[in-house]
This record gives sequence, C-alpha cells and structure tokens, in this order.
Amino acid sequence: MSIESDMIHVEVVYALPNEQRVFTLVVNKAMTVEEIIEQSGVIEQYPEIDLKQNKVGVFSRNVKLDATVRDKDRIEIYRPLLADPKEIRRKRAEQAKAVGAVDPVTGGKKNPLRKES
Repeated sequence: MSIESDMIHVEVVYALPNEQRVFTLVVNKAMTVEEIIEQSGVIEQYPEIDLKQNKVGVFSRNVKLDATVRDKDRIEIYRPLLADPKEIRRKRAEQAKAVGAVDPVTGGKKNPLRKES
C-alpha cells in the first residue's frame, strides 16, 4: 500500500458569530478526530476551545474525539449554547399570552378571520 493511499483530505471548521474558519488538511486516514483538530492549528488560534467541553461532529452528527473520519469529511467544533432554545420559546409564548397576542382556544397566533364571542 502506498503512502498516498493512506492520506485523506478533511476540513476542520470553527464558527463564531461574526466569522467562520475553515482549515483544510491532508492527514493519515488512521488519525482520530482529536489528532486532526490538534494538527489543524485551530486550538492555537482560538484558545477558548476546550475539547473536553466543546462538542464536535462530522457533517452535523456528533462524534467522539477518538472517532476516525473518511476522505472529504468536515469536522465541526461546536460552541456551547448561550441559552436553552426550549426556555427561549417558553418565555416568548408567555410574553405573547401576556399581551393577548394568542388565540385563547388554540394557544397559537390569533386568526384574523375568527369571530370573537
């Protein structure tokens, strides 16, 4: 087996609110996700990344740091959520209810065609 056939092309992606960084690498196909991330240099450029805290994935699917990848995979480093999406939706629904912007029957948006009783 040749050395070239042991190599694969991958991307490591880290997205911030105002920028997205893509690191393109050629690595040995036996390398783990963690080894590829470390080799990419993303951790040196963004020291806030902690692989013990941040989740990682391949094409939006969570993977463990010891997973291997295939040719042309994109490894994504996810930032922690600032707020729980369920909690935000619950608060928004409570606010709409408080100002009378919800239909009392359905709990959804008011239907402009519905006659008030």
